[in-house]
Amino acid sequence: MTPELDTTVPHSARVWNHLLGGKDNYEADQRAAEQFRAVFPQIVDIALADRAFLGRSVRYLASEAGVRQFLDIGTGLPTMDNTHEVAQRTAPDSRIVYVDNDPLVLVHARALLTGTPEGACDYIHADLRDPGEILEKAAATLDLARPVAIMLLGVVHFVQDDGEARRLLARLLDAVPSGSHLVITHATLDFDEGRTAQAQAQADWNEKSANPMVPRTREQFTRFFDGLELLPPGVVSMSRWRPEHTPWGSPDEVAGYAAVARKP
Repeated sequence: MTPELDTTVPHSARVWNHLLGGKDNYEADQRAAEQFRAVFPQIVDIALADRAFLGRSVRYLASEAGVRQFLDIGTGLPTMDNTHEVAQRTAPDSRIVYVDNDPLVLVHARALLTGTPEGACDYIHADLRDPGEILEKAAATLDLARPVAIMLLGVVHFVQDDGEARRLLARLLDAVPSGSHLVITHATLDFDEGRTAQAQAQADWNEKSANPMVPRTREQFTRFFDGLELLPPGVVSMSRWRPEHTPWGSPDEVAGYAAVARKP
């Protein structure tokens, strides 16, 4: 049964979709996105950088690290170059499970389930706060005895308590073997440019949204990778994680951290 869809309260997946130029959102989402953008215009740069990081990290994992299984939690609404498209472009036999708790994503799940004949795609309607359900259902598509890349882009900052966030990550990582990877992007107020405006925009968001968020410091973010092998360049702004070479040098930093780590 499809969960009830409340279009009167902004949801993070639909707000993000609007910021990325998508059309799968409602008036409440559009209003929240535009209010955030009015106070903190750099949110659009953050959204684009987060999406670009997804492509670079998945390409690395599929091509250089040899990962063939991806558990994408908090996937959001489908846009261009979703995880399965990037992975299967390099390795057609890649298997991907998407997880989200927005009913509209469930409605659009079929758009996510068009992978290669050699690989597999599946969608789970579940919440990060229930890792047991996620792992149980993901096991129908993924072999959890083999390495899995756990993707958590722009979702851990919706878990308010640091201890709970670490416990959830530990539960997911405990279920996968050595050679698995953890990929996270996360909101932060550490970057000076627009810091006051960003804090105001996030406070306004938390008042209106069903998904209040908590930005974290570099130290707090880095602790999520305790016991793992952080891959170079370590914890950096999303735009600075292995960016494509251009004649114009390194891209500008955006107010969001990213990292990829390997389970030893």
